[in-house]
This record gives sequence, structure tokens and C-alpha cells, in this order.
Amino acid sequence: MRAWQVERLGEPADVLTLAEVPDPRPGPGQVSVRVLAAAANFPDVLMCRGLYQVRPDLPFTPGVELCGEVLELGPDVTGVAVGDRVLGAPAGPGGAFAEIALMDVATTFPAPGSLDDAQAASLFVGYQTSWFALHRRTRIAAGDVLLVHAAAGGVGSSAVQLGKAAGATVIGVVGNAGKAEVARALGADVVVDRHEQDFVQVVKDVTDGRGADIVYDPVGGETYQRSTKCIAFEGRILVIGFAGGEIQSAPLNHALIKNYSVVGLHWGLYNQRDPALVRHCHDELTALAATGAVSPIVSERIGLADVPAGLQRLADGVTTGRVVMVSPG
Repeated sequence: MRAWQVERLGEPADVLTLAEVPDPRPGPGQVSVRVLAAAANFPDVLMCRGLYQVRPDLPFTPGVELCGEVLELGPDVTGVAVGDRVLGAPAGPGGAFAEIALMDVATTFPAPGSLDDAQAASLFVGYQTSWFALHRRTRIAAGDVLLVHAAAGGVGSSAVQLGKAAGATVIGVVGNAGKAEVARALGADVVVDRHEQDFVQVVKDVTDGRGADIVYDPVGGETYQRSTKCIAFEGRILVIGFAGGEIQSAPLNHALIKNYSVVGLHWGLYNQRDPALVRHCHDELTALAATGAVSPIVSERIGLADVPAGLQRLADGVTTGRVVMVSPG
């Protein structure tokens, strides 16, 4: 089979090589799948650069989520059948940007019939991250004001939809007019182009000076620092990631004085610590997808040959929604 491999670290466009490798065979508790679609995520970019918290040995195949058709069952596998359409995480070191991938049954879930392959491939990492961030870590409630940074991006777009589904007022921050249209289509009540408006002032205007109850921040750096200026009393700032490239130090005296919380989320830990909750989250997302409350926005459907360029666009911050590699059939 063909698979993209990272043989040295650097920018995706520079370090990915398309290689012929043996078809993987499933071990105990695993299945092999034909990759129907694989969604690009920022962790893929960071792994190519060697900057992610998980650092696979070289060479490795990136791609952390997929939708696939089950080809073969490993020993001791139950609850999954050949031909099933599934989604979830590939079993490392083989990733999703390949023709065939392995998956651990523990992180393999039925793909919702309401979503096509590209959308189903986009439902795992980003939407699970946002569900755990909003429902588990910050206990979002109807009537909350949710400020979402990078609202047209992969995880930000999922936060907008899940925030609206929870009954929150959503303020989305984006970087240009095109991304503003995407955020509006996702359901954001107020959209801020950060190059044209000061999101701090917009939040204060919308809330009559009270501030946002929850700030969803996958950017970090100055974005985090400025968010502390518009967080509400007993508000929660969610630290999701650092796509802006700068890890901001939190001035804890400011959190004390303003009485807000800084809340971190490493969603991957739930797969180890509470897999039953991950499965419950998938059931919740499937139900929301069936009603149309969540529907991943796929802005680019690319072929296997276009993976390095697609990942590089994600790395350069010029994408909206999800970039997804789709099998030709």
C-alpha cells in the first residue's frame, strides 16, 4: 500500500514522502481498515515539526483521525464486523494518511449514517475535544456567553456548534472576511474579525460589561493575554492549544483578583483514564449529528497525492473548516 511518511522533521511540505509499505495486519484487539477519509489536524503539523507532546520514532505516518471500512479483524475482536463503516484514531505508529490503517477497537466507533465519509472523519478529535472542554471541564449551561477564538478552524468550528447546541450565546473571533462567513454559517451569534475590531471591546459591549463566561482558546500567546481582559466573574478560560506559536505564562495574581479559572484540556488522556466517557461522548455527538445540530464543515476534499500541500496550508493558518483526504472510491 501507499502511505505518507515523515523521515525527518520539518514543515509538512518539505518532509513528507509517499512510500510503498507492506499492508499492516491487525494484532489482538485491532482491526485493519481501508481509509475512506482522513482529516488533517494541527497535531499532525506539530508531529511533522517534532513539537507535539507525542513524538513517534522516525519514520512515521501522520494522521490522527479517520473514517474507514473494516477489512480484517485481529484476534479477540468483538463488536465490529468486516465491512463496517467506522471512525476513530489509527493505531500508531501508522497514521491515517495511507491507503490502509490499523485501529484499536477501544478507539473505534460506528460512523454516523447522517455524515458522509469526510464529515465522519472530522467528528472524532475536534468534536470530542470541544465536547469535553465545554461539557466536562467548564460545565457549559444555557445562557452562558462563549467566546471562541479561531472560530472557523478545525476545533473552533466544533466549539461554535456545540456551544449553540448547549444554548449559549457564541461570539466567534476570526482572521478575515471569508472566515467570518464560515463562523456565521456555523451559527455564531456575533462574529469578530480580529484585524478590524477589538474582540475585548465587542465582548464587553455584547455583555454590558460583564464579560464572557467561557473563553475557548486554541491559539495562546497574546490571544490568551487579551482574553483575561474580558472574562466574567467566575468565568473559565479553556486552554486548548497554542496554534499561535507562543505559550503564554498565566499571571496568577490576575486570576485571583478577577476570580476566574484557567482550565486545561488534554483530551487524549480520557482515552486512557475514562474510555467509557469517550464512548458516551461519541453517542452524544452521533445524536447531535442526526438532528443537524453538529455538522463538520469540510472546506477542502483532497486526494492522497495532495496531503503535504493540504497539511502545509493548515500549518500556515490559511484554511477554514476541515481539510480532509478522501479516497477515490
